[in-house]
This record gives sequence, C-alpha cells and structure tokens, in this order.
Amino acid sequence: MNVCIIGAGYVGLTTAAVLAKLGHTVHCIDENEQKIAALQRGEIPIYEPRLAELFTDHQSRLFSHHDGQKHIQEADVIFICVGTPPDVKGKPDVSYVNRAIDMLIPHVSDHQTLVMKSTVPIGTNERIYERLKNEGKHVRVVSNPEFLREGSAVYDSFHPDRIVIGLRDDDDRSLSVMQTLYAGIHAPYVVTSLSGAEMIKYAANAFLATKISFINEMARLCDTYGVDVVDVAKGIGLDGRIGPHFLQAGIGYGGSCFPKDVTALIQMAYEQMVRPYMLEATKAVNDTQINWYVQKMKRTLGELAGRRIAVLGIAFKPNTDDIRESPAVLLINKLHAHGADVIAHDPKATLPHDVAVKQAKTIDEAVKKADALIVATDWDAYKQLNWEEVKRMMNGNAVIDGRNSLPREAIMNAGLHYIGVGRR
Repeated sequence: MNVCIIGAGYVGLTTAAVLAKLGHTVHCIDENEQKIAALQRGEIPIYEPRLAELFTDHQSRLFSHHDGQKHIQEADVIFICVGTPPDVKGKPDVSYVNRAIDMLIPHVSDHQTLVMKSTVPIGTNERIYERLKNEGKHVRVVSNPEFLREGSAVYDSFHPDRIVIGLRDDDDRSLSVMQTLYAGIHAPYVVTSLSGAEMIKYAANAFLATKISFINEMARLCDTYGVDVVDVAKGIGLDGRIGPHFLQAGIGYGGSCFPKDVTALIQMAYEQMVRPYMLEATKAVNDTQINWYVQKMKRTLGELAGRRIAVLGIAFKPNTDDIRESPAVLLINKLHAHGADVIAHDPKATLPHDVAVKQAKTIDEAVKKADALIVATDWDAYKQLNWEEVKRMMNGNAVIDGRNSLPREAIMNAGLHYIGVGRR
C-alpha cells in the first residue's frame, strides 16, 4: 500500500518504520523543516530502540517531506499522528489535528482511508467525518489508537495485545483495508465505533495510571507499618484478577501519555456533569508523590541544603530520551529548591534549559563526593553499578532507590544505607 503519515513525531516515526518493514511505501510529512531535513540526512530526532535501524534497513520505502501535496493525493491510506498537548485546563488541544485536516481537505479523494492515530477527545473523529462530508469529501474515517510504550515501541508495534479499530456503522470497507495494512501482525481485533475506540485509549491509560497510584499509596502505608511494598505487590500481583504489571512503587508516573490522558478524561467527565472520583484520586496521588518522597528524604538525611546529591536519571522512564512530565526532572527541581547541590546524569536524556542544575557526562562524575545518591529512572546501567566502587567515590552513604529497582542486599553489603519506596 501507499501510505502517507502526517506528523513525524514519536508515534508517526514508529508507525512509518513498522509499516515500511511490513512492505508498504511510506511518506512522512511534517511542517517542521528542520526535522524533515534531519530525517532526509538519515538522522532520527528521537531515541527509541531499533527505530534508527528500521529506517536504515527500509530506506528504499521510507521518505520524508515538508510539502506533501503529491503524496497525499497518491496515498491509499493517510495517518494523522500529530500531538494533542493539554491546554491550560488540561483539555487536549486539537489545533494540530485541525490544521492537518485543513491541509488534507483540498487533496483527499473518496477512495482514500483517513486513520486517526493521535489521541483525541471522544467525538473528534465523528466531527472530522462530518466536516469532510460537508466539504464534499466522502473519505472513510478510522480511529486506530496506539498503545505503544516508549522504550519498547517497536516491539509493541509488532507484538500488540490488540488492534483497536473504530468505524462508522455504514463503513463496510475500512476494516479490510486495516487488516491488509497490518498483515503480518498477529493480534486480536477489537472493532467498535469511532467514539468507542477513542474511549478505549483513554480508559486503558487511566487504568494503568490508577494501578501505579494505588501501589504508591500502599507504599506510603507500608512505610508507616514497617511492611515491604515489594512483598505486597507480589502477593496481590499473583492474583490473576489483578496481575503483576504496573505494581512497582516509585516516585510517580510521567511521560507524554498518562498525565495528559488522565487529566483529559477528568475534564471530559466534568463536561458531561460526571464526577470522576477515581481519576481525581489517581491524579492526586501522583501529583503529591514527589513531595511525599522529598519529605521522607529530609526525615532520613536531615536538611537538604548544601548537600551534594547525585540524581541518576532524567528521562521519565528507561530506554527513551523523553523528559515530558518526567518525575525525575520534577525531583531534581524540588531538591534544587531545597538548596541541595544537585548533579544529574542520564544515558540519553538532557535536562531542560531552564533547570539550573549541572548534568554530568558520566555516572562516576555524578557520584563522586556525593552525600546521597538517588536513582530516579531505572536504567539498566544504574541497576548494574559496582556498589563497592560507589561507596569509595561517595562522601556519604545514602542510596535512595526511587524506582525500587536496585539490588538492596548488594547495596547494604557494600556498607551503604538503602532507602526505597515503601521498603522495610
């Protein structure tokens, strides 16, 4: 198939690479000329495992353009993969989606299928269909939300748990188009309405965020009762009705999806006069998790002012350079505001320009002479540190495991003081 993708961001680039691997010809279009120029030079603007290799291996079927009128007209399928960032109230800003539709309207024709990958408010795809229809464009509209985890997006694309397809009741062709497009990917199809697919996306992210906030709240209780939250997570996670995933206590969730989508769903509920008590609680726990953990550090370490604190991790999770809504960045800012001398490190991510904290080039540079060490992002490199060597480099002895991912016994055997989240 001939595929056109509007938006060369995280979702757009991953989708493009995967479809090219499946044998389709893919044209990426983005209004950012610098991004397109980088792609045309073979440079991928984001870090995602295996993504650059896919672009290299299938460059004969992958193309990038700033002006894509010709490729829009020739496409069998057009994907919209633009951002929907929150506005000041937390509602999704669909202006990029609207601009994409504005650009498409003069060039699309009735034989084409328009696929929405962007996370959009419930009812958006129906409105897009009606707008196209009013413009005399009888284009089929499909809602096909993505469920990719940053850091494993390529793997998730080839091994999805499900493929969600939202269709209008009168659309008898688009399902077969999507099945042809994804031929070679084996997963159950969930076929629903356009609004149903939009709701599935929000509900999935909200539920996962809720599991994280739940175990973080349990970790607070575990601290007060001297119970190990890791034992609790294992004990409840073995229950098949609960499952073990997303039950790792830590300093909170972040990234481009969970915070945005939970807030968006709350706002959509308010608009329908529904009080979303559980979503409000999920957000409240996450919003206060960093403050709770900083207070725990103060109780353990005393005053933070003047203390040299090494923070390992800047990205919101490992295997990505994404710092959007990163709890690690929030923690760094909080420690700096308390007067700590903070030095940060990350294998891939870079601190924002407005964060007045030094970023070390190596782990050793960050750890040297530190009074305390905090692991804020659970990169494998941090889990595999030589803790005897860490002890020799540090001035202090506090190792603070903000992700409950470090080898506690090895740290304690090295003569260091281990502090976890809800750990005994």
